[in-house]
Amino acid sequence: MSEPSELRASDADRERVAEVLREAVAEGRLTMEEFDERLDAAYRARTYAELEPLTRDLPVGGGAGPLAVRGPGEPAATGTAGEVSWPSRIGGTPSSKWAVGILGGFQRRGRWVAPRRFTAVTVMGGGEIDLREARFEDREIVIRCFAVMGGVNVVVPPGMGLDVRGFGLMGGFDQSKVDEGDPGAPKVVVTGFAFWGGVGTERRLPKEERRRLKAERKRRELEEKRGTDGDQGRLEKRERGELEG
Repeated sequence: MSEPSELRASDADRERVAEVLREAVAEGRLTMEEFDERLDAAYRARTYAELEPLTRDLPVGGGAGPLAVRGPGEPAATGTAGEVSWPSRIGGTPSSKWAVGILGGFQRRGRWVAPRRFTAVTVMGGGEIDLREARFEDREIVIRCFAVMGGVNVVVPPGMGLDVRGFGLMGGFDQSKVDEGDPGAPKVVVTGFAFWGGVGTERRLPKEERRRLKAERKRRELEEKRGTDGDQGRLEKRERGELEG
């Protein structure tokens, strides 16, 4: 029988860890850089052994210690604050189907509709395709990247499926962020050719989610400061009363 740490992690397990990390950054226990690094590792984790170190130094459920391993047959956690409504982001008329950067660059970011097939070409230039706030014409889209002495960077949000199939000659395609994604989430397939260039992939939170986490962190810091000031004020009143008495 396999040890608990050797068991395969489920999507619900990864999301539980992600929620603990969101709470930690909101409370100021993690920097945004640490949060991004751990969140990326959580969504790439395949076993409990890979998930456990990510929360080992964080309080979980009001207490200290690592996130408990859910045994076989136990109910999974649902309804997290950062959950994405993927079906509402599928469908629409594509905003653009191609981009070219020759001795320059291009960007596709913000609220746009990514087509079923998108072609990106860079020659001694660069480009960024940011899908964090995008809608998708279909559940699966293909991004064809052709980079000659240049580069293309594809940014996807946590939970989105990603597959990389490109070929590099004295160049390369980053496959470190490949993941099946959440159930029902759209999937992007990155393919193409890189010669003396590269195609990178990143997983980053949408700007709105990052702003929400920062605002929550500031709110908690303010509440803690008010509580400390209130305690100090009561202590000073108490000391004055004792002196007058």
